Amino acid sequence: MVLLSVIPGLGYIFLGWLAGIYWPAVIWYLLNVGASLWGIQLYRQFDQENMGREELARWIRRVVAFSYVFFALWALIFFLYSRESASGLDRIAVFTQIGATTVAASFLYPDPRLFRPIIPLMMLVLVIHFFGIGEWYGYVLSIFAAILGGVLYYAASSSYRLLLATHRQATHDLLTDLHNRQYFIEKLRLMMIDLRHTEAHSFLLLIDLDHFKTVNDSLGHDVGDSLLQQVAVRLQDQLPEHCSLARLGGDEFIVIGTRYETEDECRGQARQLAQQLLVILKQTYVVDSHHIYISASIGVRLFSSRDRDSTSLVREADIAMYEAKAAGRDGVFLFTQEMSVRVEQHLQIERLLHFALQRQELRLHYQPLVDEKKNIIGAECLVRWRNDTLGEVSPEQFIPIAEQTGLIVDLGQYILETACDTLRSWSEQGIELQQFSINISVRQMMHSRFVEQVKQLCLHRLTPELVNKLVFEVTETVISDEVARVISIMEELQQLGIRFSMDDFGTGYSSLSYLKQLPVSELKIDRSFVRNVDRNTENLAMVKTILNIAKFMELTVVAEGIEEEEEFEVLQQMNCHRFQGYYFCHPISFEEFRRCYHEYAGS
Repeated sequence: MVLLSVIPGLGYIFLGWLAGIYWPAVIWYLLNVGASLWGIQLYRQFDQENMGREELARWIRRVVAFSYVFFALWALIFFLYSRESASGLDRIAVFTQIGATTVAASFLYPDPRLFRPIIPLMMLVLVIHFFGIGEWYGYVLSIFAAILGGVLYYAASSSYRLLLATHRQATHDLLTDLHNRQYFIEKLRLMMIDLRHTEAHSFLLLIDLDHFKTVNDSLGHDVGDSLLQQVAVRLQDQLPEHCSLARLGGDEFIVIGTRYETEDECRGQARQLAQQLLVILKQTYVVDSHHIYISASIGVRLFSSRDRDSTSLVREADIAMYEAKAAGRDGVFLFTQEMSVRVEQHLQIERLLHFALQRQELRLHYQPLVDEKKNIIGAECLVRWRNDTLGEVSPEQFIPIAEQTGLIVDLGQYILETACDTLRSWSEQGIELQQFSINISVRQMMHSRFVEQVKQLCLHRLTPELVNKLVFEVTETVISDEVARVISIMEELQQLGIRFSMDDFGTGYSSLSYLKQLPVSELKIDRSFVRNVDRNTENLAMVKTILNIAKFMELTVVAEGIEEEEEFEVLQQMNCHRFQGYYFCHPISFEEFRRCYHEYAGS
């Protein structure tokens, strides 16, 4: 618009000089330059990233005023030149007025506050001008001007309606008619900017439906879509005034709360609203004669003027929501800084674990397994990870992450290969063990190439005698997966001579029926039952029960986690077969285990 004023305006000075109205044209041009400088200043003042709603509204009001001034100046040049019929400038003035009105229809259609008054007024000037000629052709031109004004007004109105429709499609979810993620992020950004000038607080509620995938899988996506629409209606009906609701995607919804003066008030209102939403969402849904019952998990994130990144707020609300799911679902969790630290550490471990194998940061340690006379009769392989950035990372931290990301398959293969090489090397050095235990992840076991990989390792790296010493330790989580397939894999490996041990027995899913089906030859009593077994009656009773089960099923029993002499003596008196723990020896390196074995053997 500035370019359309400044550059053509020079031509009007020249035309004014030819017609003898030079100074009025110069004054008009200077006014145009002043208005243009104002427009440039407005353009530079616009800062989408940092403008709050009130500041943006003030800026828009100034832009509206600029637009009126801009077109008023072009109407002024029409009045100035329309009286110069002798020089033909009146025809230039008419063309100018039509052109300015066309510009108004083309540029101002996004805001009806501008095009609705400006287009009729600009064309009304022409209608009056033509009508004032007093000749028949002037009346005809007046009609044509009115028609042209109507066409331009219709074009601007149609463009505005199309813009509204396009904007709605871009900012609303088609299924639920709620605002979508794009709109929500923009609204959250504006609210965060508004909070920068106050001490107020607000909150986010991220709502995720529990087991919604089951509804889609069992009843179909049409039923799932209808369920989401009902959920959206319930949420909208339950929300207080000034709260905003959006659908992020899938079965996730998010709420922006209103402002609160204190953090405590904000926290209390967020929890109260979240609990109300949980209650309303658990009420029965009826979809196509199906009665559906679902719950939800809600993550809460409070925010204030100190927060700057809207994307981080949503991510942290998501973290809190997953904490609610991990705690059993159907609950509310408030995001804390401790959660953020834990998640950041999780992400860092995941990132660095990808390079741990190629950088040779992983190594195996071996913990001796002893009999009732404290003779070393076996060993368990335990993986250790030392990283330059993280230092020593506990297996309790990185093994679950490896399982979640699928890295456990490559990690498990490395452990198997290294462990088999160790067993063969020890045998060549005269270290004779009754068993050599290796922990196997369920995800690793269920991998399509696992059985073939084990067969190749046994064939190329171990003798049949050494294969018979291998014991694969699995946890009770194998029962939560495809039991028939797990049993098939275990039986196939058992044919090679490999035995199986049930690790952490008593803490998971085991039942006697499953235990009877699984081809295990050993139970390992979890350290939580072994701890203080000499003075904890509940642990003592649990250990007695496990020993009786093992005796009935003719299984060997290993007590792990022994740290005190008294614990060992109690278990020894209860006829436990084998023992493992810090009381005897910590996990040690390859060479340390070799030296330790020979010392126990009297070498």
